[in-house]
This record gives sequence, structure tokens and C-alpha cells, in this order.
Amino acid sequence: MIGRFVLRRLGIAVLQLLGVALAVFFLIRLLPADPVARLVGLNASEEAYAQAERTLGLDRPVVDQLLSFLGLSDKGADGLADGSLGLSWVTGDPVFLEIGRFLPVTLELVTLALLISFLIAIPLGMASATRPGGIADRIAFVWGLFAGAQPDYWWGLLFVFLFFFILGIAPPPLGRIDPLLIEPSVITGFLTVDSLLQGRLDTFVSALHHLMLPILTQVFVVSGAITKMVRQNMIRALQSDYILYARCCGLSKRHVGRYALRAALTPAVTLVGIFYGVLLSAAVTVELVFSLGGIGEYAIRSILSFDYPAIQGVVLIVALVSLLIYLLLDIIHAYLDPRVKY
Repeated sequence: MIGRFVLRRLGIAVLQLLGVALAVFFLIRLLPADPVARLVGLNASEEAYAQAERTLGLDRPVVDQLLSFLGLSDKGADGLADGSLGLSWVTGDPVFLEIGRFLPVTLELVTLALLISFLIAIPLGMASATRPGGIADRIAFVWGLFAGAQPDYWWGLLFVFLFFFILGIAPPPLGRIDPLLIEPSVITGFLTVDSLLQGRLDTFVSALHHLMLPILTQVFVVSGAITKMVRQNMIRALQSDYILYARCCGLSKRHVGRYALRAALTPAVTLVGIFYGVLLSAAVTVELVFSLGGIGEYAIRSILSFDYPAIQGVVLIVALVSLLIYLLLDIIHAYLDPRVKY
């Protein structure tokens, strides 16, 4: 039964990705920009301009370019059909391979940050709900308002000043590992995982050390909202009829709290999934502050250079990851709430 549900969602995801591909293909070509002039220079001759336009394929009609991107043209495929997502106009490398180098950096950062945020939000939200007006409730309230009132890059700069410049317990924001260390061979693309797989404990420790401040920045900003979500739904669950019935039956506080937490986790998990999709693109400010070189930096660089294939590839891959996250959330919801049907 779950197999049919997953296949159905994957089929819908394919249609959604196709719609995203069509939208981004036409929208970037409606921008008032001239990628050919950007690549050859404003003082290039007409012959050089025409040669660059032919090389990029921009001399063909837009419909012909679209068919070639989708792999439906007799002039060859240069995008979705061959899996390369096209060739970058700046580097000449397949966009899929370039994204494969940058995307794991952002995925590693966002995944660890949201996992830690969720682990912090559950006990703090439960303590706030079970003791309204207590210390934990006041901390959650002030934290949620204070942390979310400032942009994440501002907190990142503040944490660099405090923990690196003043206290000296954090590394400088100069990359993912110590400059004197050699990065391990790429297996998964995740630096911490690859370091462990190859027995490079020094690199693993250095990678975690350099991730400390970026993760702290994102945890500080997003965990407040998740805590408030857990608190509000925990209070609502504790006031529901089935919890009152469980108390009347003489169940222990631990059992009652477990039932209420299961009901409160569903909207909190949804919020985490939304944050995941948002942070995949919004983490660019944190990546720039700490010089991580993630997918956000790659996207900004592609936009500034009018690299159409790279822009299309980034949008499609981020959309694909977001759709897979939402599929995983639906499966988790069905586990947490038996009323949900596949």
C-alpha cells in the first residue's frame, strides 16, 4: 500500500519538476539581460558576438532551445534528457557535476542544523506546555522573539566576533576544514561522512569544528519557531478529549505525555520540512559569512554571470530535493497519525 503511495507521489513529482523546468526556462529568458555580451565583453566585434551566440545556441528560436533542453530535438540533447542539465557557459563542465560538488555542503549544514533544532525544541516545547509561565516557557518565548527578529547573517557575524575574535574557541570563517589539512577523497560529498569512511579522524574533527558556528547560527534562528510550534500543539493536545480520557483511566504522566507529544509532533515535523526547503536556498548568507562554498554561493555566481544552464540546474535540483523531503514528511505523518491514509 505504501508502495503505491510512493509511486503516485513520485509520478506527481515528475510532473511538478517538468512544470518547474518550463517555468524557469522561459522566465530567465524574459529577463532584460544579454548573456552573450556578458561573456564576450561590450567591446567585442559583431563577428565575435555572432560566434558566441551560435556557440551558446542562443541564435536558434526559443522553442528549438526548449526542445533541445528537453531532449526532443533532432539536433541533440543538452539538458534533461542526458542527465547533465546542460553545460555551464562559464566553465564548460556539466551542470549536474558542478551541483554535485556544491549541494552536499548545503545539505550537510541544513540537515545537522535542523536535526539539532528539533532535538532542542522537543524537550523545551514540552516543558513550556506542561508548565505555562515557568522558566522554560519564558525562555522559549523570549528566544523565539529575539532570535527571529534579526537576519541569520547578522547573528553569524556576531558569533564570529564573540567566539572567534573574543573567546578564541571557534575557528576562523575560512572554509570547511583547517587549511593545512587535505580533504578526503569524495565518496558521498559530505565531508564529515567521507572523513569517517576513510578513517580521517583529524579531518572529521576539523570539519565539525568549522561547522560549529554555521550550525549554531541556523539553530539559534530557526529553533525558536519550532519550539513555539511544539509548545502550542502540546497545549492543544493536553486539552483534547482523548488525553482527558487517558488521565481519567489512571494512566501515568509519562504515558499521557507520550500520547500528547505524538499529536504535537506532526505540525512540528511539517515546519521542519518547510524550513528545510527554505534553507536550501536561504542558507547562502550563512555560507558567504563562513566561506563554505555551498549551493547558494554557486547559484549567486551563476546568476551574476548569466549562466542559464547553471541557473536552471540549481532550481531543478533544489525543487527535486524539496519534493523528496515533502514525500518523506507524508510518510512520517502517516506513522505519527493513524488517521492519515495512503
